[in-house]
Amino acid sequence: MSWDRELFPEPVSHRPGPIITGHVVRLSPGYPREVKVGQPVLVAVLAAASVARIIGRLVVSVLRAGSGGGSRRSWKELRKGPEYLVTPLRIRATDGVLCEMEIHGHLPQSALEPSDHVQITVRRQKDPELAPRVERIVNLTTAQLLTPHPPNLWSHLGPALLAQAAIGLLVFGTVAACTLTT
Repeated sequence: MSWDRELFPEPVSHRPGPIITGHVVRLSPGYPREVKVGQPVLVAVLAAASVARIIGRLVVSVLRAGSGGGSRRSWKELRKGPEYLVTPLRIRATDGVLCEMEIHGHLPQSALEPSDHVQITVRRQKDPELAPRVERIVNLTTAQLLTPHPPNLWSHLGPALLAQAAIGLLVFGTVAACTLTT
């Protein structure tokens, strides 16, 4: 008698790891997930950046060299956070158990193929309902080390906004130090 896999799928385990060794069974299509952005961090960065932006606009208006400003992202866009790719991965561990985990971020398309022998380092996610997150994959079949990197808050805010925030903090610190010494 054959087992109908559609009606009765094989149970899947969420192993905590930290290292799981086995063979790739299935690499499902990815879907986007959003990184949450903490409001206090965002307010601090935008406040410091606005100091630098105001000084820049004053300099530009004095020199009449241009309009200043440029394209800025709205509060809503910054608060939304970046999206990253989540790819569900199933492997059959060496003990025969089917394990499910999530790859966060992009990997080369040919990095993992079904039946590849892999050693995967995972860690639990904050939400216990979610499968463990893959931190590192050693593809023993192709001798590749793969490390997915999802975007974070700092890459979402971008180097321009972070540079403005750093300049704003320097200006604010200089002004505060000058007023305290006099």
